[in-house]
Amino acid sequence: MGQYSAVSGIKVLDRSVAIMTAVAPHPLSLTELCETTGLPRATAHRLATALEIHGILARGEDGRWKTGPVLTTLGTGGKDQLIAAATPVMTRLVDTTGESVQLYQLTGTSRTCVAAKEPPVGLQNTVPVGAQLPLTSGSAAKVFLTFGSKELRDSLLADARFSPTDLDEVRVRGWSESVSEREVGLASLSAPVFTPAGQFIAVLSVSGPAERLRPHPGEKWGAELAAAAHHLSSAL
Repeated sequence: MGQYSAVSGIKVLDRSVAIMTAVAPHPLSLTELCETTGLPRATAHRLATALEIHGILARGEDGRWKTGPVLTTLGTGGKDQLIAAATPVMTRLVDTTGESVQLYQLTGTSRTCVAAKEPPVGLQNTVPVGAQLPLTSGSAAKVFLTFGSKELRDSLLADARFSPTDLDEVRVRGWSESVSEREVGLASLSAPVFTPAGQFIAVLSVSGPAERLRPHPGEKWGAELAAAAHHLSSAL
């Protein structure tokens, strides 16, 4: 059995770093995580779950813990690299749709707009960079809860304006849509962005007045958005 190193004197920090270091080479089950770090099972599970909620760790389909999207972003150049890759993709998407385009990342239990592009003319849905929005309504929220951690989904779904069935449909289609769900008169559609390793890292969205996008935004621009999100994922 391994033993974590209490080098900083801050127990929770040292233990969290030990967990992150342990899963970096390859995914680990909870039992393997305990054996590698020497942490008690309850402690390892509690800390790993908290790290997952913040996107630092993630769990695969087999339940094993692995490096999460936040660490992956930091390791590949951080947010700046993501935005640099997204900028031309978002610009083309604005030109194609004539609507506003946003890029969101997870921040705790909310989503933060990290980049935005607006059409030069016409009625727009402006989301300022840095704005934090809820994960309980809107097309981007559905994508975050569909492709994010189980803990995040379980903690928010009861208060969401959509159902587990809606999230199942998002997973099958590869994109989500909403009309007057987060805000009356606003419609949007969103798609996930993944790293080359297949980790969910961001959400790409198109939004605009509901009168232009209703009744189904995805019928208008779903294919174009999905292609743009795929292109961005490939560029990372």
